[in-house]
Amino acid sequence: MNVCIIGAGYVGLVTGACFADLGNNVTCVDNDKKKIDALKKLKMPFFEEGLEDMVKRNVKAGRLSFTDSIKEGVKKSLVIFICVGTPPKQGGEADLSYVEKVATEIARNMSSYRLIVEKSTVPVETGKWVRETIKLNVRKKVKFDVASNPEFLREGTAIEDFLNPDRIVIGVGSKKAEKILKELYREIDTEIVVTDINSAELIKHASNSFLATKISFINSISNICERTGADITKVAHGMGLDSRIGESFLKSGVGYGGFCFPKDVDAFVHISGKLGYDFGILKAVRKVNEEQKALFVRKVEDALWIVKGKTIGVLGLSFKPNTDDMRSAPSIDIINSLKENGARIKAYDPHAMKKAHSVIKGVTFCRTAYDAARNSDALVILTEWHEFEVLDLVRVKKLMKNALIIDGRNVFDPVRMKKLGFKYISIGR
Repeated sequence: MNVCIIGAGYVGLVTGACFADLGNNVTCVDNDKKKIDALKKLKMPFFEEGLEDMVKRNVKAGRLSFTDSIKEGVKKSLVIFICVGTPPKQGGEADLSYVEKVATEIARNMSSYRLIVEKSTVPVETGKWVRETIKLNVRKKVKFDVASNPEFLREGTAIEDFLNPDRIVIGVGSKKAEKILKELYREIDTEIVVTDINSAELIKHASNSFLATKISFINSISNICERTGADITKVAHGMGLDSRIGESFLKSGVGYGGFCFPKDVDAFVHISGKLGYDFGILKAVRKVNEEQKALFVRKVEDALWIVKGKTIGVLGLSFKPNTDDMRSAPSIDIINSLKENGARIKAYDPHAMKKAHSVIKGVTFCRTAYDAARNSDALVILTEWHEFEVLDLVRVKKLMKNALIIDGRNVFDPVRMKKLGFKYISIGR
C-alpha cells in the first residue's frame, strides 16, 4: 500500500519505518528541511533502539523516502497519516494549529479518494474538525474519509510496540476506511478494536491518563512506606500480582516525564473542563507528580545537610532509559532546584547529553558515570539506565568524596549497598 506520513518526529518516523518494513511504500514528509536532508543522508534526529537500522534497510530497498513536500506525499499515497505535534498551550489545551494546517494542505492537493488518519494525540471531536477543514478546502469534489488511529508507542521500545502491540485502535466512519486500515495492519497479529472516531480519540487520552495515575498512586504509596518502614518494591509486587491491577507502571521514583504523559494529562483535564466536568482525580495525579520531584530534592538536602558549595554527581538525564528525550524530564527541575540551592552539578547520561546541553545550563557534563562520581559529595540517580545497574560500585566508592548515593529510581539493593559501605537512600524503602 502507498502510505504518506506527515511529521517525521518520534511517532511519525517510527510509524513510517515500521510500515515500510511491513512491505508498504512510505513517504515521510516534514516541513523541517534540515531534518529531511539529514534523513536522506540516513542521520537520525533522535535515538531509538533499532530505528537507524530499520530506516537504512528500507531506504535501500526503495520502500521509504523523505520529502518536505506535502503535495508529493499526498499525490503518491492512498493513506495519509497526520503525525504532527500537538503541543500544550499555556492553559494545558492542545495546540491543534499544525493539524489544521496539514489538513488544509492535504485537501488542496487531493485529486482522488484519500483516507486521512489522525495519528497525533488529539482532543475528542478533533476528527470532526479535520473533516470540516478538508471539506472547506478541497478543490474538486473529491471523496475522502477521516479516521483515528492513536499510537501507543513507548520511547525506547517503540519498534517493538508497533510490531507487537497489545491492540490496534481504529476509529472510522465508513466500511471503506475500516477495510483499508485492516488491510494496512494485516501483517500484525493482534486484536483490532474498531470504534467511532470520538471513542478512538478518547481511548488514547484515557489510556495515558490512567497510566499516569498508576505512577502517581504508587509514588504516593512510597511516601507512606517511608513513614512506616515498609518496602515499596514488596508492596508494588504484591499489588501487581492481582490481575485486576497488573504490575506495569507500579514502579516508584521521581515522577513521570516525557512529552506524552504531562501533555496528555493537562489536555484531558482541559477537555473535561470544557465539557463541563471537573476531572479532580487527574488534577491530583498532576499535583502528586510535581510534589514527588520536590520531595526528592528534600531527600538530597537532608542527606547533605548543607547543599551550598557541594558537588553532586547526577546519573541519568533523559526522562526514561533507552531514549535521548529530555522533554519534561524530572532531571531538569531537580537539577535546577539543586543549583538554586548552591550545588555544583556534574552530570552524565548514555544518550541524552547533546539534548541536555540545550535545556540544562550551568552544569558540567561528564564523559562517563565514573567521571560524574569523581570527587562528588553525593551521587544522584535520576534515570534507570542498565549501564548504571552494572557499575563497578567499589570503584565508584573510591572515586567519591563521600560514599553517599540518593537513588531516585531504586536501581540498587539497599542491603548490598550497606555491605559495600555506602550511605544509600532510595524511594519508599
